[in-house]
This record gives sequence, C-alpha cells and structure tokens, in this order.
Amino acid sequence: MKDPKIIDIGNSPDPNENPRKAFNFRPLSSYGVPRWLVYVVAAIGLVYILNPTFGLVELIPDNLPIIGNLDEGGAFLLVMYGVLEFLERNRNIEGN
Repeated sequence: MKDPKIIDIGNSPDPNENPRKAFNFRPLSSYGVPRWLVYVVAAIGLVYILNPTFGLVELIPDNLPIIGNLDEGGAFLLVMYGVLEFLERNRNIEGN
C-alpha cells in the first residue's frame, strides 16, 4: 500500500531515452518553407524587436493590456525560428 504522505509526481525519466526526441520545435525548412525566406522573416523580426518603442512600425499598441505585447512575442518567435534554422543547418554541415 502506498504511503498517503508521499505525492506521486509520475515516473522518473528513462536514462536510455534520447533527450533530443523531446524537442518540439523543428526548422521551418522541414515543413517546406525555403531557407532564405526563414532568414528574411527572422531579420524582419529582429528589426521589429530592436525598434519597438519608436513606433515606426507598431502592429498592436503596447498600451493595450495583455495583448499589447503579442506582436513583440511573435517577433521573438520569428527570430527563434531563424536561429533554429541556422543552428540546424550548421549541425547538418558538420555531421556530413
């Protein structure tokens, strides 16, 4: 019988399991998006992140509660996918 004072939080991780298997983000080129397009969109996202307070290009005004920062979050996501694409490309080049 289980001790009622012990909280069960699940099974311990399998040490033989490949840790890379749990990574959910895949490069967009694996979905058929051209690599150059991923880099261009990531560069646009980086410019948007570096210039949020000047208001030259502001998709959602930041003074709106909660949703005001969603456009910056989307820009960070675009930059993350660009970096992921770059790192995956370098890993494939070094692996060959």
